[in-house]
Amino acid sequence: MQLQLDFLQFESALRVSRTPEGRVVFDPIRRKHVALTPEELLRQLVLLYLLEAKAYPASRIRSEIGLTLNGLPRRCDIAVFDSALQPWLLVECKSPKVALTQAAFEQVARYNLRFRAPFLAVTNGLATYSCALDFEQETFAFLPELPDYPGRADASTHSAE
Repeated sequence: MQLQLDFLQFESALRVSRTPEGRVVFDPIRRKHVALTPEELLRQLVLLYLLEAKAYPASRIRSEIGLTLNGLPRRCDIAVFDSALQPWLLVECKSPKVALTQAAFEQVARYNLRFRAPFLAVTNGLATYSCALDFEQETFAFLPELPDYPGRADASTHSAE
């Protein structure tokens, strides 16, 4: 089930600037400027969506988390943690030029072997899919939208910076 999410509504909130090395964007989670690639642009739009539209607390989001998988270094695009600081949602961002194939889902699923988050999402900005995992039953179900953050009422006091 493809989600209908408008990440571009947050484009005006991006803090983009030009440096001698090229264009950069301020990442409110990492609190630094990063090179503005197509994938990074999407990652920043997704972060703003999670912060603003879904009211996920900034203090529970991490971007570009390093992990080792099969002895190789990898990076998870976005990880959201619950109030117990356990992985809750993993989001894999692909360039809009990259079609979302089975391989994209398998990539985030492999990362989740390490994290065991109950929710996964993958997006290229044009298409977004999210699913809930049931580890005991070894099943998953596609969701009609990204999940609401648990205890969302107390998440409304978050700050993007």
